[in-house]
Amino acid sequence: MSSSAEHVPGSMRDFADVRELAAADMRDVDALIRQRLSSDVVLINQIADHIIAGGGKRLRPMLHVLAAGAAGYTGEQHIKLAAVIEFIHTSTLLHDDVVDESDLRRGRKTANALWGNAASVLVGDFLYSRSFQLMVELDDMRIMRILADTTNTIAEGEVLQLLNIGNADVNEAAYLAVIERKTAVLFAAATELGGLLGGLPTDQVAALRRYGMELGYAFQIADDLLDYVSDAGTLGKNIGDDLAEGKPTLPLIYALETADAKQVQSLRHAIEHGGLDSLDHIIAAIRDSGALERTRERAVAHAKAACEALASLPASTHRDALVALADYSVQRTS
Repeated sequence: MSSSAEHVPGSMRDFADVRELAAADMRDVDALIRQRLSSDVVLINQIADHIIAGGGKRLRPMLHVLAAGAAGYTGEQHIKLAAVIEFIHTSTLLHDDVVDESDLRRGRKTANALWGNAASVLVGDFLYSRSFQLMVELDDMRIMRILADTTNTIAEGEVLQLLNIGNADVNEAAYLAVIERKTAVLFAAATELGGLLGGLPTDQVAALRRYGMELGYAFQIADDLLDYVSDAGTLGKNIGDDLAEGKPTLPLIYALETADAKQVQSLRHAIEHGGLDSLDHIIAAIRDSGALERTRERAVAHAKAACEALASLPASTHRDALVALADYSVQRTS
């Protein structure tokens, strides 16, 4: 996409530049995460160490510290809030992997594959409760309300997605409703809370929330696209996992709208019954239908909307970084 050409004056060229800008804050966030993951229960420490070693981009806490920077915040509460956001996100991943019966994430064995479903669910619960302990330490009802509402909405999204599995009649609106609840609301909370900490006017706080919401849509749509265009070594999960689980993501939804009758029959069967018996044929049908291009265009549109939401914020390097992240969300390969 070309949104960065309008908003970024060149200092934020790519994701590496963004990470460098956030590096000092993120080191503090990582240190706090390690400190607060510690427990007297050995199994919790083992799974926590596995999660930390798994790395990841820590995009959501990074979003928060960048939004706080864009809001002119100079205190230290953003470090604790970033850790809260990462704990919430990680707990949902642990639960997701159990529900999806996944055995691979970021190219490594999942916690449930190594320690079993029960341990993964319970440690996910530990992370949820630890995040609320940190929240209470901040002693700000506005923050607690936003994060409490966000975690509840995420739980709704999980259930909504579960109801959609195996349903070949899921349309784009239903798909986007899941994305909003499962993914976009945490992005939105991360950026909104940055504006709140910085004491921005109400309209600018709302603009940061809109940015986060649109970025969340762009990120997840692009992620669902990667399930059909990337490879396991790059993506860090098995290609076709969404299809195997019967998840009707946007590439499949678009393909069902334009594929020929025979391909539609194959696509519906794949969604309704899962499995990867005809993965090559399914991917070919999706590509032939133009669904991949439409999906990419939809992701880019949301990324552009995210950039436009930032227009009311004061110009700064941190705002430029947020725009660069929107570009990255739809250009990444993993």
